[in-house]
Amino acid sequence: MVATAELLNDPAIRSYLLRLIKDEGIALIERFPDEGEHSDEELAEVTHINLNTVRHTLYTLYEKRLAEYRRIKNNETGWLTYLWQLRLDMIYTSISEDMELIQEKLRKKERYEEENDFFRCNDCGLLLTFNLAMDHDFTCSECGGTMGHFDNEVLLAALKRRRVAIGESLGHE
Repeated sequence: MVATAELLNDPAIRSYLLRLIKDEGIALIERFPDEGEHSDEELAEVTHINLNTVRHTLYTLYEKRLAEYRRIKNNETGWLTYLWQLRLDMIYTSISEDMELIQEKLRKKERYEEENDFFRCNDCGLLLTFNLAMDHDFTCSECGGTMGHFDNEVLLAALKRRRVAIGESLGHE
């Protein structure tokens, strides 16, 4: 298993985690004890990070399968305690899943751009599909300006490049 410090030294992984859990979340990971399971209260005390931030970070990591917990119940009080541990060995899977999702969104956007003609207001820049522009007699519904054809080839090419690059990094294309 790769050490936490080694993972956090990788700029791509650090950037991914930063987007996901912000600076305080990174600080929690950096200060997370190496061994065993820990309650959120214990982690807040040991790491000197606000309890709500610890909880938010842990649940965010849990959603990405980068943390897991075991729940225990105190039979006397009925209180539940969650004991957490990091699962940063799942980071590559998590990143791949997110990249797959992004690639699918790009594919849908690309299809939309290919299937539609667009018209743009010469005055305010409002962008409409052909059907919507035609419904308004090629007059802008915002400012009353004239709508002219908008060539989306540059955007379409950029979407394709981005989608293909993600596919190549995932080993699909």
